[in-house]
Amino acid sequence: MGLNEDLAFDREHLWHPYSSMSRPTPTRWVTSAAGVRLRMQDDGREVEVIDAMSSWWCAIHGYAVPELDRAAHAQLEQMSHVMFGGLTHEPAVSLARRLVGLTGLPKVFLCDSGSVAVEVAMKMVWQAQAGTGRTRFLTVRGGYHGDTFSPMSVCDPEGGMHSMYGDLVPRHVFAPVPPTSVDSPDFTAWTTEVDRLVEAHSHELAGVIVEPLLQGAGGMRPWPAEAVDHLTRTARRHGLLVVHDEIATGLWRTGAALAQDRLTERADIVCLGKALTGGYLTLAAVCCTDEVAARVDASPGGAMMHGPTFMANPLACAIANTSLDLLDRHDNAARISHISSVLTTGLAPAAELPSVVDVRVLGAVGVIELDHDVDVARATRIALDAGVWIRPFRRLLYTMPPYVCTDAELATICSALVAAA
Repeated sequence: MGLNEDLAFDREHLWHPYSSMSRPTPTRWVTSAAGVRLRMQDDGREVEVIDAMSSWWCAIHGYAVPELDRAAHAQLEQMSHVMFGGLTHEPAVSLARRLVGLTGLPKVFLCDSGSVAVEVAMKMVWQAQAGTGRTRFLTVRGGYHGDTFSPMSVCDPEGGMHSMYGDLVPRHVFAPVPPTSVDSPDFTAWTTEVDRLVEAHSHELAGVIVEPLLQGAGGMRPWPAEAVDHLTRTARRHGLLVVHDEIATGLWRTGAALAQDRLTERADIVCLGKALTGGYLTLAAVCCTDEVAARVDASPGGAMMHGPTFMANPLACAIANTSLDLLDRHDNAARISHISSVLTTGLAPAAELPSVVDVRVLGAVGVIELDHDVDVARATRIALDAGVWIRPFRRLLYTMPPYVCTDAELATICSALVAAA
């Protein structure tokens, strides 16, 4: 089959993320990827463009990384997969040891994806609270936690991507969108409302789940450490367990190893994913305290009632270990701080555009927010012509670049985003 026939088959038969089968959006044919660049066919031309998305935030080391390639080949020579029920292996044990050190949490559940990690974390909370009558969660509006049913139920119920499922998922308790700064005039009002909600619903609330410091796919909205800490302290006063969804924020994306490293209060449960394998394979982890694990075991199930087929997949674990090794080679705080500085300078001209309502940078995340929904096809076209791949959503043009981008590559990304804006 030729390229045109393959693209036609794709349009006719393949669903893409958040896409319509009857009105498909354009797709580009990727032929290879190396460094921070994608090689693709675009309107009959072969082009090479910088991936400003890190393949939805996971390819932090770029593509065709020699160390990760070698780790994959070496593990393939041993075994690509073995069930985790009743068996274990070195890649999983090594990874768990690393994650215990990273999170400070002693119990580790390895699973398939970020959404599954949130499912597992919520099930941990429900099992730990079994017999108390507490089954609801409190979270904040503007959040996003995944596409499966339990995570959907704690995404923003009105402005989120899953509002059409509102009558099908459990109804949880939502605090207002958090303030973007502790200096905001809304900060005190927000903390007062959080206190009121927790007090009013404490008899039915099992836990709190939030994305610390940065709300990702819900709007790329930062919020201050003091707000996260206030929510945690309030929750703990009422016996609620605290879950931090660090799937997007973890592994240095916001400027620290974990976003919660910038907080005073630590979570009872932490979810990690996306960048864990450097974008090579899907893998996620849920880490929790000894107390949570003991309460789960004391529940009627007598164990953690979850066990994916590909739990602790050896190939994914081996690559994750090497990905963490690559991170350990760098002064990541300095590296992310530098990326942040370059993004701040490069995106600043967008603030002068009449359609732009905000330009913001947090760690290795840069955002241009418009006063209207982005014309995705047109913005993508403009960015591709500037040598950059982007995937805007709603009112946001943004980048989460690979950490290995040069200053020149970051400048090209910024120029493309400003041009698209």
